[in-house]
Amino acid sequence: NMKESVFRALADPHRRKILKLLGKKSMTAGEIAEHFQLAKSTLSGHFGVLKSADLIQEERRGTSIIYSLNLSVVEETLAGLMDLLNTGRQPQFQPEIRQRSSVFEVKLA
Repeated sequence: NMKESVFRALADPHRRKILKLLGKKSMTAGEIAEHFQLAKSTLSGHFGVLKSADLIQEERRGTSIIYSLNLSVVEETLAGLMDLLNTGRQPQFQPEIRQRSSVFEVKLA
C-alpha cells in the first residue's frame, strides 16, 4: 500500500531531481546543493519530505551526511503505480487510447 507521503514527495520537481541525482550515486547534501539555486533551509526541507516518505536514507560519515536512494521503497512505489494503472495486465479495449496512439504513429511517420 503506497503512502500518501510518497505521492507528496514526488509531487515537487526539486524532490524528483534530488531522487534522479541519487539514482546515479550517493551524495552529500553539499554535492546535491550544487545542482540547485535554493537556500540550504529550503533544500533541507526537501530532504525532510523525502526522508519522511522513506524514499531516501542518510548515513553519517565523519562530519558529512551521505544521502542515498532507499531502493526497496522506490521499487515498491513503482510496483504500486503499475498495479494502480493496470500495467502488465491484459489490456481492455479502449478506443480513445487506440485513437490517440494512431495519431501519434501518423505524426512519427
